[in-house]
Amino acid sequence: MAHVDYSDKQVLLIESSGVMRSTIFYMLRSLGVDNLKAVTINDRVLTEIEENNYDVILLGHNVNDSITGIQLLEECRYRGYIKPSACWIFMSSDSSQEVVLHAIDSRPDDLIMKPFSVDELKHRLDFILSRKEAFKPVDEALEIGDLPTAINYCRTTFSSYDPEYDDAQLILAKMLVDFSKFSDAVKIAEKHYWKTHDKEVGLIWARAIFGLGRFKETVKLLQELIEEYPLFIAAYDLLTEVMERDGDLDKAREVVHEATQKSPLGIPRQMNLGRLATKTDQLDVAGGAYRKSIVLGRHSCYRSSEPYLKLANVKRLEMKSMDGPGVIELQNEFEKILTQAAQSFPADKELQVRASLLKSEMYNQIGDVDEANRCTRDAQRANEELAEPLNLDTELLTVTGDAVPILSVQSKNSDTGKAKGRDPEMSLKVNRLGVKHYLAGKMPQALKYFGLATEYDSGNAGALLNLAQLFLESARDSVERRQERVRMVERYLKLADKMSLEDIEKDKLKILKRYIESDVAYLPEGSLGNLLR
Repeated sequence: MAHVDYSDKQVLLIESSGVMRSTIFYMLRSLGVDNLKAVTINDRVLTEIEENNYDVILLGHNVNDSITGIQLLEECRYRGYIKPSACWIFMSSDSSQEVVLHAIDSRPDDLIMKPFSVDELKHRLDFILSRKEAFKPVDEALEIGDLPTAINYCRTTFSSYDPEYDDAQLILAKMLVDFSKFSDAVKIAEKHYWKTHDKEVGLIWARAIFGLGRFKETVKLLQELIEEYPLFIAAYDLLTEVMERDGDLDKAREVVHEATQKSPLGIPRQMNLGRLATKTDQLDVAGGAYRKSIVLGRHSCYRSSEPYLKLANVKRLEMKSMDGPGVIELQNEFEKILTQAAQSFPADKELQVRASLLKSEMYNQIGDVDEANRCTRDAQRANEELAEPLNLDTELLTVTGDAVPILSVQSKNSDTGKAKGRDPEMSLKVNRLGVKHYLAGKMPQALKYFGLATEYDSGNAGALLNLAQLFLESARDSVERRQERVRMVERYLKLADKMSLEDIEKDKLKILKRYIESDVAYLPEGSLGNLLR
């Protein structure tokens, strides 16, 4: 480990306990840190982090704080304030599994339990900063989004004799996956995994083979990782995504449910559980996940009206199996949840649109057409007042849980996880690529492109019908997974049926409906018809 000179390092210490802050302050001084600022958690901390270029940030977590260190860490990751070139150390006196795993979700460079000695702190800092110095050109390239330069540096700078070679291979494989160079990533990650048996390398290898559409291999590898590392939550998250992509929504729900039981504090994971549980008719599980998201969101950067809308929709769905007094009770709960949402987010104008659409669907469901029409008009009026009006058809599908059952495909250079913007022209191009792969017999790639087409434009009925055909052919050919695949077909047909279709799309819809109503096992072999371009 190279000697680290701390005299030129800019260090920020964030700790709400005065005694602990003073203790760590003098530890850092003894290491030679001159440029040191020590603060408690307050309203200025985020601005301090954003406006200054700190080399080291030590963030303390105390469970009794009104805003805890773990919430600040989560928000810094959410806002993109955690730069690759900076060293982030999360310090906690709470070593509980749920806190540690939730901190790992935000990916600090290290976690250290309080209290600790100056020698332990020095060892951790020396290791991280030595590594940061070795990969400084890579981190600087990543911070400005220059992935090709970062990849080239890792490829050309380190030989197998360098002590940083293994780390360079790990970073290189990860960047190749981010750049969609999956085959190259597989060659590096597979070799490196069998050499080190490191779980992070295993996860990168899994992401790479998943990118190539090799679902069964990905599932097998992830299951092996989970068996060896039962608290490796990132492996559960990827396994959930793979199983959903493969059409097995029940298994996907079971995996993410297990992950939330081990690490219950992450709102995105709870919301994903609620979504999958809704799609698989496990409404008790869905309701619990959305309630948990509401509670967790009170002091979180992920706070939004979405879990309220989703929970209200669960009540609407529960009404379908009730009658008489039960329906009235659930309707009251439905209205109460939406009222709570409006009170919690009074400035959210889009919430007014979505809530009115959901009410319209609920009233249609119980047969009150006049009230349903009134709510639809309310949604239209509220939508016209928005600076950027919403697509009401798409929003209705979203709030009722009928959005396309394929996970969002992330931008290859995105670190935010946000879905792609609506682009109908790109959707048509990507759909045509899916047809090309289908005709070449590359079904996983075809599935990937059709799913991506619906991400660019959820109103692309042709892509939805193509997805339905692929899953129908898969249901015919796979006895073991037939039931799950048939459910996927039904979902896609239901979505397409709600759209305004061209004549060729209407004909395709009728044919697929006729097929799904028959015995799937006896459908004609091979292709079930020309795909829609």
